Amino acid sequence: MATIKRIAEILGISNATVSRVLNHDPKISVSEQTRAAIFKTADEIGYKKKDINPKIDNIAFLYWVEQHEELDNIFNESIVNELNKQAQARNISYIQYNKADGIRAIPKHITAFIAQGWFDDEEINYLKNITTKGVFINTRPDESVFDSVQANHESMVRQIVDYFISKGHQSIGFIGGPDYEMTSHKPIMDIREWSFRQTMSYYKILNEDSIFIADDFTTKEGYRIGKDAILKLKDRIPTAFCVANDALAIGALQIFNEQQWEIPKRVAFFSINDIGIAKYLSPPLTTFRIDIETICSSALDLLLERVFKNRTTTKTVYINGSPIFRKSC
Repeated sequence: MATIKRIAEILGISNATVSRVLNHDPKISVSEQTRAAIFKTADEIGYKKKDINPKIDNIAFLYWVEQHEELDNIFNESIVNELNKQAQARNISYIQYNKADGIRAIPKHITAFIAQGWFDDEEINYLKNITTKGVFINTRPDESVFDSVQANHESMVRQIVDYFISKGHQSIGFIGGPDYEMTSHKPIMDIREWSFRQTMSYYKILNEDSIFIADDFTTKEGYRIGKDAILKLKDRIPTAFCVANDALAIGALQIFNEQQWEIPKRVAFFSINDIGIAKYLSPPLTTFRIDIETICSSALDLLLERVFKNRTTTKTVYINGSPIFRKSC
């Protein structure tokens, strides 16, 4: 019969050691050879452990997101809420630390962490000195040390351009924002802008005059940069815009509506995120829905691998989205 006792007899170790290893007790100290032998023997004799999630504590959740107007925080807060729900279901207990607390508020004895938001070089080095068992959501500050889960923005932007091309658009613009260099804090090209440039160059229709980069990914900046586009291009406005996120798109739609541009007859908009308000805009916004549930479950899977299996090879996981077609296209 496949039991813990039988595994212990085969390997010549105690029942308690076998039980604690199979139940992923983080406090037990055994060699990697013994750990591997226990799992191998369990598989060989057909042992089936009850599907019970072991309690995991001493985890930190670092919420390093700049606070803007409420609308612009909806997407980030959705990740927090989903992560809380899934962590509770998996018996994972963590303490949340916010950017305002400062990086040195993170205790040096934590087992692992999940991080969301933007971290500078000094903060990353502080975390490296605490533990390498960290998972970043939607940023990847050091892929040689930490795991990360990313929304596949590169693919989404490419699909948006492909869609516009399939509908006959040849004049396509881009509204986006900056990324930042970790050490100098200087703005650099965001992956969504890079993907747009690459895809438009592939089709040989890239027009620098139709690329507009805001100072931030906010509704206010979307309104400002949309107004700049109208004033600069006038009748040469593209027939379609790929927009980096919904907050920017909402601001741009507002100014284009105020200036009485026909949407989508004269100019179409396709964005990314699918925040709740997107379907209530005028016109309702076509956008990519990012699978927040899968992002959070993947982040927790990576965390558990680092904690229980002591995986040292880092992983970066890209999560695709689904286009939600509404009347802005």
